[in-house]
Amino acid sequence: MTRSRTAALFTSLSLWVMVALVGGLAAGAAAQAWGIPGGTGTVAVIDALGQLWLNALRMTIIPLVFSLLVTGIASIADAAATGRLALKAVIVFALLLLGATVYAFASSLGLHALWPIGADGAAALLAGAPPEAAREVAENVGGGGFGAFLTSLAPANPIRAAADDAILAIVVFAIAFGFATTRLDARLRQPVALFFEAVAQTMIVIVQWVLAVAPLGVFALALGVGLRAGLGAAGVLGHYIALVCLSLIGLILLTYVVATVAGRIGLGRFAQGAAPAQVVAFSTQSSLACLPIMVERAIDRLGVSTATAGLVLPLAVAVFRITSPVANLAVVIYVAKLTGTEITTASMLAGALAALAVSIGTVGLPGQVSFFASIAPICLAMGVPLEVLPLLLAVEVVPDIFRTVGNVTADLAAARIVEGGDAAPDLEATAGIQASPN
Repeated sequence: MTRSRTAALFTSLSLWVMVALVGGLAAGAAAQAWGIPGGTGTVAVIDALGQLWLNALRMTIIPLVFSLLVTGIASIADAAATGRLALKAVIVFALLLLGATVYAFASSLGLHALWPIGADGAAALLAGAPPEAAREVAENVGGGGFGAFLTSLAPANPIRAAADDAILAIVVFAIAFGFATTRLDARLRQPVALFFEAVAQTMIVIVQWVLAVAPLGVFALALGVGLRAGLGAAGVLGHYIALVCLSLIGLILLTYVVATVAGRIGLGRFAQGAAPAQVVAFSTQSSLACLPIMVERAIDRLGVSTATAGLVLPLAVAVFRITSPVANLAVVIYVAKLTGTEITTASMLAGALAALAVSIGTVGLPGQVSFFASIAPICLAMGVPLEVLPLLLAVEVVPDIFRTVGNVTADLAAARIVEGGDAAPDLEATAGIQASPN
C-alpha cells in the first residue's frame, strides 16, 4: 500500500509542476550568475516556448467556457424542474454564490490593502513573463464606465466577440443560449445538449494534452523569471498562497455563521457534524469522495432528513461550488495588483458575472483543467493579463485544499438551510444524542 501511494505521489502532475517551478527558478538564477550558452538568443527561445505552451491553453478557453455554460445551465434547469425540493436547493445555491461573490471582492481587496504585494517581488515575478504580459489589456472591458459595461453585455457579432476574446459578451450569449435550449422540445433539446457536451469533453481532452507537458511549460516560464530576477519571485508566490488561503478561510468561517443563522442549528453542533467530512476533504481534495460521509453526517448529526440529504447533497456536488468565485477572484485580483491593472466598478461587475458563470460551468472538472477554465475567462473579462497564471498553477495545490474544505462545508450548510424549519422541532429532542461522541 505504501509503495502504491509513493508511486502515485511521484506521478502526480501537481508535484512535477511544483518541481519544474523550483527547478526553473534555480536554473535561471544560476544562469543569471554564471551565464547561459547562446546568450539572448537562448533567452528568446525559452520565452517562445513558454508563450507557445500558454497559447495552446488559451486556444481552448472560448469553446470550452461556452460549451460548459450551455450544458451546466441545462443540467441546473433539469434539476430545478424535478420538484419543489430541488428548486429550493437551486435557489439556496444561487443566493449563497451571490453572497460569496460579494465577499470575494471585499476580502481580496481588503487583504491587499492590509498586506500589499512588495514592489521588488512583483517586478521579479513579472520579469519572467513574456514581454507582452505587462502591456496586454483586454479590450472588452477597457474604459467608458458603466455605460460601456452595459453595451458590452450583448455582442453584436458573437463570432467576432469570440475572436477578440470578449469573454463577457460570450458569457452572456452562452447563458441566453443555454436557457433558450431549455424551452425546446426534448426531441430538439437533447441533440443540442449532446453536441455541446461533446465539444466540452473534446476541449478538456486538448487541455489535458497541454497540461501533460505542463512541467516543461512551467519550467520555461520559471527559467525566464530566474534569468531576469534570480530567486526574488519566491516570496511573491508565498504571499500569493497566503492571501488566497486567507480569503478561503474567511469564507469557511462565514459559512459557519450562515449555517447557524439560516439553518437554525447550533454553531457547535454544526461544527461537530461537519468536521469528519472536512477531514476527508482535506486529505482527498475531492468533494465527490466526501459525498458518502456528508450524507451520513447530515442525517445523523445535522438533523437533515434522508430525503433532503439524498437529493440536496448529490445535487450540490454536481452543480454547486461556493469557493469558485472566492478563490478565482482572489487569483485574478492578485494578478491585477501584480501587473498594475486598474480595478474599476465596471471591471468588478464584469468579473462578478464571469465568476458566477464559470462557477456553474466548471464544476466537476479536474483541478488543473478547472484552474485555467475558471480563471482565464475572469482575467479576460476584467482586462487582466494571463501570462503569470502558469506560475500560479504550480502552487495551486495548497489553495486547492481549502477550496475543497470550503465546498464541503457549504454543501452541508446548504442541506441544513434547505431542510429549514421542517426538522427544527426535532433538534432539541435529539440534542443529547447528537452531542454524544462518535
